[in-house]
Amino acid sequence: MTDASGARGTARPAPTCPHPATAGHPTVLTGATVVLPTGTLENGQVTIDGTRIATTAPENAQVVDVTGHYVLPGFVDIHNHGGGGASFTSGSVEDVLKGIHTHRLHGTTTLVASTVTGDMNFLTERAGLLSELAEQGEIAGIHFEGPFISPCRKGAHSEELLRDPDPAEVRKLIDAARGRAKMVTLATELPGGIDSVRLLAEHGVIAAIGHTDATYEQTVEAIDAGATVATHLFNAMPPLGHRSPGPIAALLEDDRITIELIDDGTHLHPAALQLAFHRAGADRVAFITDAMDAAGFGDGRYWLGPLEVEVAEGVARLLTDGTIAGSTLTLDRAFKRAVTVDGLSVEDAVQALSATPARLLGMSDRIGSLEPGKDADLVLLDADYDLKGVMRRGEWVVGPQLH
Repeated sequence: MTDASGARGTARPAPTCPHPATAGHPTVLTGATVVLPTGTLENGQVTIDGTRIATTAPENAQVVDVTGHYVLPGFVDIHNHGGGGASFTSGSVEDVLKGIHTHRLHGTTTLVASTVTGDMNFLTERAGLLSELAEQGEIAGIHFEGPFISPCRKGAHSEELLRDPDPAEVRKLIDAARGRAKMVTLATELPGGIDSVRLLAEHGVIAAIGHTDATYEQTVEAIDAGATVATHLFNAMPPLGHRSPGPIAALLEDDRITIELIDDGTHLHPAALQLAFHRAGADRVAFITDAMDAAGFGDGRYWLGPLEVEVAEGVARLLTDGTIAGSTLTLDRAFKRAVTVDGLSVEDAVQALSATPARLLGMSDRIGSLEPGKDADLVLLDADYDLKGVMRRGEWVVGPQLH
């Protein structure tokens, strides 16, 4: 058995930072292929002044030639349970910060910390801890995945701790988050589900349909009540049927829904991903990791809430029955797979990894695209789409590694 924070895996060394630019030191990246909201600019440049993207560079700016590289906006992950051997559900503050840093090393400059099903008192305590980190700007908010989910589609959640979405208990969680709750995943067909969706919408919290056994009609009712996200579409819900289309059809067809997809080659067959992406479009898809502790860390045994997980060859499964238990994905790998395996354009991949989730979080005025005035959050990739640098709020987290 491992301790509550994680693993028997082996930590991987962090990349070096040969250009230690810091916030306050103006920097100009030149010669890059820059992905902008208006399209891709060859031989472009990005200017950073302090923590923001600037229009013009001061005379004392440091010039970094990144010819042959892509500059993209930093990645935004709205569904992430941990990494680096650390859990957002059960780890200490230091553990949570370690997990956040692990994902930053892979290009995720904005992250929502997701919990898994637990006792209500424990979840309210976690909400307090995570809300402090949100107030400090380390995370963008909290996503409660469970306990208000279907026992028929529980996935890697403890059935003994599941409960119906009583609006009073949903309210208890969002109150404990002190305004930092961003999203709650519910099985909206359960008693109290529709009222809970309305409650969340009234409080500006995203109601996400997931771990659900709903029919098509029940899903439509939940969307009309205010649900706006499909939690990892296809996973933990009834399959698409030609007589019983279930939630997948309802979620795909409605323009009010943003679709989460896990592009790790395990959770989805490429054809399923293509179906969802091309039906919904890049402006309705948010690629997520659904990462657990092993992301960026290694194979071994871990805990996901109260359940033990075995990670082998990068795939996480419950020790008891082999159910897939989150992923070990990082968003730099998701980007590369989207472009090289799934055949998406660089622009569409950027939309799904940055702009769409930023908009969903209500943060597109600050993040999600490379525009003057926005946070200097960016990712540097080489011509093979391998990560060579990460900047967050004007400071290099990684790189740039140009040789």
